[in-house]
Amino acid sequence: MGCKLNFAETSTISRTFLIQGYSVVKFEENADIYVISTCSVTKKAEKEFRHIVRMALKRNPKAFIIAIGCSAQLNPEELSRIDGVDLVLGINERFKITDYLSDISKKERGDIHSCSNGTPYMGSYSIGTRTRAFLKVQDGCDYKCSYCTIPIARGNSRSDSLENVVNNAKEISRHGVKEIVLTGVNIGDYGKGEFGNQTHKNTFLELIESLDGIKEIDRFRVSSIEPNLLRNEIIEFIAQSRKFVPHFHIPLQSGSNDILRKMRRRYLRELYADKVEKIKLLLPQACIGTDVIVGFPNESDKHFIESFRFLSEIDISYLHVFTYSERKRTEAIQMDGIVPKNIRYKRNKVLKGLSVKKRIQFYESQIGTVHSVLFEDKKKEGCLFGYTENYVRVKAPLGEAIPNTLQKVRLKSIDRDGIMLMEKIR
Repeated sequence: MGCKLNFAETSTISRTFLIQGYSVVKFEENADIYVISTCSVTKKAEKEFRHIVRMALKRNPKAFIIAIGCSAQLNPEELSRIDGVDLVLGINERFKITDYLSDISKKERGDIHSCSNGTPYMGSYSIGTRTRAFLKVQDGCDYKCSYCTIPIARGNSRSDSLENVVNNAKEISRHGVKEIVLTGVNIGDYGKGEFGNQTHKNTFLELIESLDGIKEIDRFRVSSIEPNLLRNEIIEFIAQSRKFVPHFHIPLQSGSNDILRKMRRRYLRELYADKVEKIKLLLPQACIGTDVIVGFPNESDKHFIESFRFLSEIDISYLHVFTYSERKRTEAIQMDGIVPKNIRYKRNKVLKGLSVKKRIQFYESQIGTVHSVLFEDKKKEGCLFGYTENYVRVKAPLGEAIPNTLQKVRLKSIDRDGIMLMEKIR
């Protein structure tokens, strides 16, 4: 569940099981043990966890069910009381998961092995498919945004060494992977050591400069980076790089400076607009995505309209829209000015509509342009799908595309599902 970082870590844990002689099966198949990596960002994620537990027990009522991840670290007692959960492991213990499996009989109540979050850094990466891999380079966060529990769950910002990241990227390349997505909690903060000190001394710019030299990987993509940490030197380097693609995901959270201050974000919207302008100046065809939260405490109609207008005017390509969700142990839960849930949902719907409009406008701007598409292994209705370097989703008939290959194409038109159609360049 949750983010790309969870996916990278779960993939690493999966390899631990394989090394120790277990068989990993699809979730739809019957299993003796189910490992669920939880998310703590919203209440919806916690409800989804309960649903997944019920699905697992429906397949095998005797299955041993393990909860790991951020919610397991933050709310171990609560998760242990859910019917069917047998084991709850904290952030440290999740990488030692097989040490706890000498007895996999069902429990009256789940055992808890939780820990403080001053944890050593654990590197991770996914190689579930040959097309794209997620590579963890950083964990934790020193920021204290007023709505967020992630620093509580994952601890201080800390990073892998540059040498280890490069070695992991080379190991990934040996599995035939063409694209690596860099992930973490706050990757622009890369370079901090085990407990927030600057022991490794390498910056994020130095990291991407080193990765750019790995010949065996065709593409690198940055998953998400805070606007105040997206230095102009990083944008300039990506603009001239042959490996790092012109795709930026930059969280905004609100287009109102009043709300940004209440959220305790480390920038104002003027800085965000400057970053978008800088990217588009150097990379006119770049795709820029953002995250936005609606319904934050004290977000008035005026604040929301201000945010909507700002998002409408800047040159971004899509939005990930989140409805504000009260989280225990955050500053925001104590704030006055609670926005009714029906208004939160209406605002979410409005911004999702804006996102559709923005994406279509971006796709239309790409019609007639030539790009390189990395096609994925999954087939659907006689077609293969893939992404251009600037994150346009493309569809092609099986005869015109080869899985896990980069193919040069001209973008032709947008189908009714909002996917780009193409023609091969012979």
